[in-house]
Amino acid sequence: MFDRGQSQGAAEPISVGIGLSDGRELSGTLHVPVGRGLTELLNGSAAFVEFQPLSGERMYIAKSALQSVTPINVPTKPDLWAGPTQGDNFDPFAILGIKHGATHDEIRAAYLPLAKSYHPDRYAAADLPPEVLQYLAVMVRRINAAHDALKVAEQRQAGKQEAVFTKAAG
Repeated sequence: MFDRGQSQGAAEPISVGIGLSDGRELSGTLHVPVGRGLTELLNGSAAFVEFQPLSGERMYIAKSALQSVTPINVPTKPDLWAGPTQGDNFDPFAILGIKHGATHDEIRAAYLPLAKSYHPDRYAAADLPPEVLQYLAVMVRRINAAHDALKVAEQRQAGKQEAVFTKAAG
């Protein structure tokens, strides 16, 4: 026979329940080529799918015999929530990863690498899922809002300080 790892390329198993047109129900794994999804496998041009029952030998099933394919134990979509950009739960120091009372230079040193790493241009050409793009956009807003909040607080503090005047030498 053949060694699937060498001649057929790598595949990842996806746990499924299959309903066949003759009424049988099977549980096992479909072997999907790496980088492709279950939908691509089922809608592709190949006439057969590679299936391995939970207890049994690997087999090939004609797509025409498939009545239904139901993924089993599919991980849920991750909840990518970046948090608020204002309000009581908004802590600009925690977002930038600095201590309260940090200096202007410490704030800037923390802000610049974060702003660069989350900048939208960095991911413009990447084919990322929508929830990841949304998370990155929220993180950019949070980082910018944290920097702006600390900058405004710094400017207010500078405005409150009284000017020190010295008597001109005469």
